[in-house]
Amino acid sequence: MTASPSFLGFPDHLADGGTPRAVIFAAGHGTTYPGKDSSGYAMAADAIRAASQEDAALVEHWDFDLGGPLFDGKPACCIDTGNIPATMHDNAGNRALIEARTREILALPAVPILLGGDDSVPIPFLAGFAGHGPVWILQIDAHLDWRDEVLGERYGYSNPMRRASEMAHVAGIVQVGIRGVGSARRSEIEAAQRYGSRFVTAREVHANGVEAALRHIPEAARVVVTLDCDGLDPGIMPGVGARSPGGLTYTQVIDLIAGLGRRARIAGFDLVELYPPADIDGLSALTASRLLVNVIGTIVRQG
Repeated sequence: MTASPSFLGFPDHLADGGTPRAVIFAAGHGTTYPGKDSSGYAMAADAIRAASQEDAALVEHWDFDLGGPLFDGKPACCIDTGNIPATMHDNAGNRALIEARTREILALPAVPILLGGDDSVPIPFLAGFAGHGPVWILQIDAHLDWRDEVLGERYGYSNPMRRASEMAHVAGIVQVGIRGVGSARRSEIEAAQRYGSRFVTAREVHANGVEAALRHIPEAARVVVTLDCDGLDPGIMPGVGARSPGGLTYTQVIDLIAGLGRRARIAGFDLVELYPPADIDGLSALTASRLLVNVIGTIVRQG
């Protein structure tokens, strides 16, 4: 069922029948581990949409993050097609729905923007780019996400970068914002290093700026950005399931997105792991909404 209201009041199709530049859709569930409950994450997309409503009437106003209006003086070109009918624990079914929807959007052609859901959702999203590669992955996350299996499951929220590394159309992976103690045991670190993943810790970004990450992305590459909300500092993104101090700031993330738009080309974007039950006064949903505005604005400005 399509969520109401939509993000920034966007329609579900362009009035002139044209092809949108970007298409938003949401998946509340991906692959939920046995015995786990992902229902809180299913609230994320509509929380982000709700947080965007105060700015819905301001789309044509000057946005100081972007240096101009959202659509840069051009016709509106982003739509929100609502939520796909994902069901908790229908893991294979959810993956099939997400991958199929991603392929449909890429065939338009348009840039797919997926709102999750936990961090299992990027696996089928990235799988949908088969035939549209090569793509690089820029992951913003506190955690490495390179576990091979957890509780007998290989497609859950601890596995996305391991599964992505096995996809033939993925040319490389850059992992930004890593810090603290998370899912990475020595064996996962070694597996990621054997693959050639580039690690950029949060401390490196704090010390050297976003260029510490951008330098690993080849110029003119097509890049899929996967943003786990715990990649940001919990002071501005408290609504996550695994808070970790020392994360990226809002400004660092939007500078990373803008820099990526100048250096390469954003081919897709997902935002996952927003957990509204842990949010404080809607701060996380508001931050996520603003990040999404910056992503759309960057895609528009890619030409």
